Amino acid sequence: MAATPLVVSVPDREYAEALADLDGVDVVVWDMAQPHERGADIRLAVMPYMTRLRLADIARGLDALEVVQLQSAGYEEFLPDVPKGVTLCNAAGVHDASTAELALTLTLASIRDIPKFVESQARSTWEPLVLRSALADSRVLVVGYGQIGRAIARRFAPFEVSLTAVASQARAGDDVVPHVHGIDELPDLLPDHDVVVVIVPLSDATRGLFCAATLGRMPDGALLVNVARGPVVDTDALVAECASGRLRAALDVTAPEPLPADHPLWTTPGVLVTPHIGGATQAMRPRAKALVRRQVQAMLAGRPPVNAVNRAG
Repeated sequence: MAATPLVVSVPDREYAEALADLDGVDVVVWDMAQPHERGADIRLAVMPYMTRLRLADIARGLDALEVVQLQSAGYEEFLPDVPKGVTLCNAAGVHDASTAELALTLTLASIRDIPKFVESQARSTWEPLVLRSALADSRVLVVGYGQIGRAIARRFAPFEVSLTAVASQARAGDDVVPHVHGIDELPDLLPDHDVVVVIVPLSDATRGLFCAATLGRMPDGALLVNVARGPVVDTDALVAECASGRLRAALDVTAPEPLPADHPLWTTPGVLVTPHIGGATQAMRPRAKALVRRQVQAMLAGRPPVNAVNRAG
């Protein structure tokens, strides 16, 4: 008697093609917009990227569900809705390169006043600026030293900067940052850094981490780069600091998000905003497909899934 196939749902045909050569797998393409006729058989469900669907709605009728695979590194908003007995997995490792590239890009664009030159080009106006800031010789603080934080530090290192890293707990560092400071040291570290890159996960401990008091510890002219989650930063406090000209900010994430058209962040001097595009590059898809394939192979072999962020129970 043939073994029952592992039924896996994927959001599009590209993912299905990446699994086509695996024996014992039955792949269904499901964008999760409506219930699927094979829903009761699905054991591994891969959610669409940047979805705003709620897991509680999707999981209805998925009686055999064992694993939900996200395509994002962030997972906080999904945790409360994970059904009993289901393992939630994030996409750790998938977005490291893309997010790190954007963090460096936002930093360079802000420091070198690229938005101003883009405006000048649109007006066909030659407006040279002299004696502007440079990334070289800057003191860069990476707040959140997980996989993406390390990838960010590695990309900053060749730019002749001094690097400092902060994580939830102090620990030994690596070949890029020899020592990692604990988050409790953040207030004392901030005054000594020109660029602060934020890449912490959103949690009760990090929500509002960069409030008025924390931002007030940053030195005049410093740049805050947020590629984490919008609520990590107090938006009103940041607007006040940037509007005064004391700080600058480069944000791939905001609170609220999407940012309303009339929000002051759009027009606050010294603020550069991108619409949460950190992981959205061509580098993402091959890594995401490889992760899904590893998950399927693990389930076929009876091994635990990788990147689990909860305890199924």
